[in-house]
Amino acid sequence: MCGTCGCGSENNGPKILKPGEHKHVHGDHHHHQEGHAHSHATHHHHDGHVHTHDHSHDHKSKVLIIEQDILQNNQVLAARNRGYFEAKNIFALNLVSSPGSGKTTVLERTLTDLKDQIPFYVIEGDQQTMNDANKIDALNVPVIQINTGKGCHLESDMVFEAVKKLEMQNNAILMIENVGNLVCPSMFDLGESKRVVIISTTEGEDKPIKYPDMFHTSDICIINKIDLLPYVNVNVQKLKDYALKVNPKLQFFEVSATTGEGMQAWYDWLKIPS
Repeated sequence: MCGTCGCGSENNGPKILKPGEHKHVHGDHHHHQEGHAHSHATHHHHDGHVHTHDHSHDHKSKVLIIEQDILQNNQVLAARNRGYFEAKNIFALNLVSSPGSGKTTVLERTLTDLKDQIPFYVIEGDQQTMNDANKIDALNVPVIQINTGKGCHLESDMVFEAVKKLEMQNNAILMIENVGNLVCPSMFDLGESKRVVIISTTEGEDKPIKYPDMFHTSDICIINKIDLLPYVNVNVQKLKDYALKVNPKLQFFEVSATTGEGMQAWYDWLKIPS
């Protein structure tokens, strides 16, 4: 179980698969639940007095220690990933967003338009299904699917295992599509070169101040679905202003992955990593 958010993986950990590959996990059919949470303990003494002691602080301390250990271990492994990427001149992007932002559509459009110019590799993160990996595989781009089970984010060790299966060549771009979630992925460095947060015009302009950690830790903000601006009540400049309050260094791209509007500026940035 993750100490930061309480999520956990099923079936002895995440499944890391290539499209068309099947992994069978045989686990113990007997499940034991030992999660008993007590905030108070009552002790009876022979003198007839009952004393109640609050032990909730002990539980909180243990959770904090577990969280610190998990994040520290993730940072160590992220540094390993980053060293590997730098040695092979791999430009690794961690794509993060809430569900429905059009993250996969942006990725598909990018790969379709640039795959003949730039060698790409993709890691897809989802709780279940091979759907997104199959879409990327249909574009003839090497892809690995990570199914996190109950987990709500990718971690650096998962990425390392997926990278080993990808067998990447030097001088390429690695796109890591994280699990759709604007909370927990912000805490987990994957060893990426840049973090790209994607938000759509349909999500409202206050997402950056509702989920500040994600925007604070990102380098790029893609505002997707600008073709829908005439139909939604959102002020893009206000959205940017909110984001810049959280992170003054954010760089923006306004795009429509469906129509292709604004995508060229994003492509130009990809071709000259900064």
